[in-house]
Amino acid sequence: MKFILARKDRMTQIFDEKGVVHAGTVLKADPSVVTQVKTVDGKDGYAAVQIGFDKQTEKRLAKAQHSKAFKVLKEFRIDNVADYTVGGEAGVDTFAVGEAVRVSGTSKGRGFAGVVKRYNFKGGRRSHGQKHSERERGSSGGGPGRAGGRVALGMRMAGRMGSERVTVDGLKVLHVDAKAGEIIISGAIPGARGSLVEVVSAPLGQGKKK
Repeated sequence: MKFILARKDRMTQIFDEKGVVHAGTVLKADPSVVTQVKTVDGKDGYAAVQIGFDKQTEKRLAKAQHSKAFKVLKEFRIDNVADYTVGGEAGVDTFAVGEAVRVSGTSKGRGFAGVVKRYNFKGGRRSHGQKHSERERGSSGGGPGRAGGRVALGMRMAGRMGSERVTVDGLKVLHVDAKAGEIIISGAIPGARGSLVEVVSAPLGQGKKK
């Protein structure tokens, strides 16, 4: 299992060797540094690797944190912890062109949204008599045959939209530029420009999209 942390930069297009154009997302990443290795036999009781990303100045940290002077610390549970040592680095060249990856990030926050925007509801008819209910959701309760007349748990309603963790599987590496610290992943990736994302190697079909 291979993994890095990166920040979303922009979207672009890239042509393959056959001249076919592919949409992709450019990620920028300095090498991630291994800050801790946990083992099953150790005090933690499980195998994992912790990496640090985006260096932080020591004056902004407590003295006890100077050994891990990073803005982001992320832990990945893996089996082959023997392949990692504290101080080791993992950059964009960890991945190869054509390799399948899974990307996780935080989607853009949309604020308070109604059901038409949040859940793609159709809304009411644009006919005579519809004054202020074109974008309403309709009835939320019901008779005894529908949740006993009460509002059922999980009913889709207006509310806060976005700012959720989203994982997308089935993506591929289109280009790697280790010198510039850039990697291009096929398709769209959740999050705003500059947001943090996790890139993990994942054979196609073994991940999830939600």
